[in-house]
Amino acid sequence: MAEMNKAFVIGHPIAHSRSPKIHGHWLKTYGIAGSYEAIDVAPADLPAFLSALAERGFSGGNVTIPHKEDVFATVKRRDAAAEQIGAINTLWLENGELCGGNTDAHGFAANLDEHAPGWASNGPVLVLGAGGAARAIIHALKERNVGDIRVVNRTKARAEELRDQFGASVSAHGSEAIAELSADAGLLINTTALGMHGNEGLPADPAGLPAHAVVTDIVYVPLETPLLAAARLRGLKTVDGLGMLLHQAVPGFERWFGKRPEVTPELRAIIVADLGARP
Repeated sequence: MAEMNKAFVIGHPIAHSRSPKIHGHWLKTYGIAGSYEAIDVAPADLPAFLSALAERGFSGGNVTIPHKEDVFATVKRRDAAAEQIGAINTLWLENGELCGGNTDAHGFAANLDEHAPGWASNGPVLVLGAGGAARAIIHALKERNVGDIRVVNRTKARAEELRDQFGASVSAHGSEAIAELSADAGLLINTTALGMHGNEGLPADPAGLPAHAVVTDIVYVPLETPLLAAARLRGLKTVDGLGMLLHQAVPGFERWFGKRPEVTPELRAIIVADLGARP
């Protein structure tokens, strides 16, 4: 009998992760004999966990907070996206060596491709926030040859770090510049935690955006954040953050289980129902 492929998601805490539901749905849909489990790994236990992957029978897995940067320093090889973003969310073993990649940029772009085709040529892009998620998104924007990427952060120095790293086409601004920068922006992306459950607030007012602008939020709890609600009321095209979570899972599944899965309305409905059950 063929050996069963096993994969995981590690984090600390990890109980909130939707990844087991996503990958479990695909394993069932495609009739693949495999498993995907959530494992709580404390930071102190990370090196021991990573060094024992092969003997525990794992093909690889996902990495979430707080391990993305620590794993980056541990792996033997990284893909180009991980190198640029400075964090790893996907692991696999190749010839016994631990390799890592970052699929967040892929997930972000694929989500917009699905829900707002043509987004990359919609005009200047306004990125709110300058953390790890913003890095992944700027990488995705550069891959799609977006020519004017405006990074806005409360602490302007953080935005300047990203401008210095990503170079041409990226500019850095403080929060006070949002209104002025919105006037001709074709895409507004919120990468901050503002608007998440327990952190209510509007990271920017979509009222200043042109009528053709698309507004997206990487937060998906709640599914419609205050920013997306305000944009929708203005008649703007909005894209929620759940698709990014679903699409970023695709390359890992293909790597571990040998089948490129599809993000379907059925999968989305399963995760939306789960979000309703536990925020």
